[in-house]
Amino acid sequence: MTIAPERLSVQRVADVVSALRSVLRDDQILTSKPDRYNRARVPAPFPVHRWAERVPDLAVLPESTEDVAAVVRLANDLRVPVVPRDGGTGLTDGAVPLRGGIVVDVKRMNKIHELDLDNRTVTVGTGISMLKLNEQLARHGLFYPDDPASYPCSLVGGRIGTSGWSLIGSRYGHTRDLVLSFDHVLPTGEIMHVGDGIGRKITKSSSGYQLKHLFMGHQGTLGIATRATLKLFPKPEAELSPFWAFDNYDDAYACVGALARAGVATFAGAVLFDEYKVAYLRRDDEAYIPQPGDVRALVCAAMYGYEDEVRPAGKRLFRIAKEHRARYLGDEISEGDWAARHDRYATPLHGRTKAGQVVPMSWHCEDAAINYTNLPAVTREWHAIVADLRRKTDVFDDWGMFAYTNSVTGADYLTEIDVGIWEQHLDDAAWELWVKAKRDLAAVSLRYDGSISACHGSCREGEVDLVPEELGRGFQVMLDLKRTLDPNNIMNPGKYLLDRAYAENGGDR
Repeated sequence: MTIAPERLSVQRVADVVSALRSVLRDDQILTSKPDRYNRARVPAPFPVHRWAERVPDLAVLPESTEDVAAVVRLANDLRVPVVPRDGGTGLTDGAVPLRGGIVVDVKRMNKIHELDLDNRTVTVGTGISMLKLNEQLARHGLFYPDDPASYPCSLVGGRIGTSGWSLIGSRYGHTRDLVLSFDHVLPTGEIMHVGDGIGRKITKSSSGYQLKHLFMGHQGTLGIATRATLKLFPKPEAELSPFWAFDNYDDAYACVGALARAGVATFAGAVLFDEYKVAYLRRDDEAYIPQPGDVRALVCAAMYGYEDEVRPAGKRLFRIAKEHRARYLGDEISEGDWAARHDRYATPLHGRTKAGQVVPMSWHCEDAAINYTNLPAVTREWHAIVADLRRKTDVFDDWGMFAYTNSVTGADYLTEIDVGIWEQHLDDAAWELWVKAKRDLAAVSLRYDGSISACHGSCREGEVDLVPEELGRGFQVMLDLKRTLDPNNIMNPGKYLLDRAYAENGGDR
């Protein structure tokens, strides 16, 4: 059930602004139309014809934990919705207001507060991006290895709010492993420290419940992270990122599994590109060096470490690739394409309709966590769902699939299907087709014992409908926690079906 946004009246907005002036300066309070609309947009395909429904009533720019806490306390007292916004690069509407209210934009909270070279940690404001942080850390021979596709523009706070996936997570871990602790403002405006035990730089504690993961990946529904302590590593001396071509998907799939199981300590990850993805890159991505028509799949691997360990490890992976009938694409393509791995995120792209017309399309990917052994079946069924969409309308295009290793096991691969969407032609009918397709994609993930989402979250129309099915009794625990921590439902309302926590007889409020 879709709930229409309840806009604040002009007088109510004026009252909220007046109250905020008691805790913020005027330059921290934004009410203009551009300021509000710019904080309602995300890279995911967007129902532009309904954009006005997703615009906040105002935005604020806090500069400290205390600023955030003061804003949230006021909002809770006034029963005004609050939506945290970090980089706004998320793909499931975590930063999009569904009920208007106040967007809390943390971009000014971007300072490095402490760099501990001995313990190899850094404490930062959550408004800093990985790119800017690593520019500073490089002076000390260190880096923070949280490496999403949105690396240049996603912020630490957004990574916490989504519990993001790192492209080199097989070597260093993902956001949940790399964030040691953080200060967090609860929906009531209370400030708490979240981590293992009381220490900011502790990675393991058995004192009480493990709360850190509870306050990661909630898409802003349980509060706002404001200051975080992160784990650092030596900046790699050497990096190897070979790309290999294959005549068929089956050989490429077998090769990815063998690379992951090779037991190479410097292995940072591997990526499988299927035939649809290769066709898309050949056809529409001008930054990519096209491959001959007999190339039907690609595999990329990445290794990081010291030169004297990466070099022999690379030889081992090259030997494995050769055993699986791989063709090395050469240094130029391998080094260039891996170096450009962040450049395509949130970039205007173009696609083709079934008639061959080139049209402006936005990019979106649906993701899931899938066991290695189920990748081929999920790949086939996902492409069939998008093919059905394409038969019904030219609004959608199949841009292929990626599968990313998580570790040396096949326990879960981040599996993505990329879909081009002609946003200017999105109307209610096309949007409903897309929502149904998302629901069908999620159903396939569950049928093969996977999770609906490995990193982006599953709180958007379509896949969110199946979250109670995936979590079972755990979804009721989510409702109980939400009601307890956010008694007035002010924090990012409308997400994850959590409105049910406040409704009588399980209905939507």
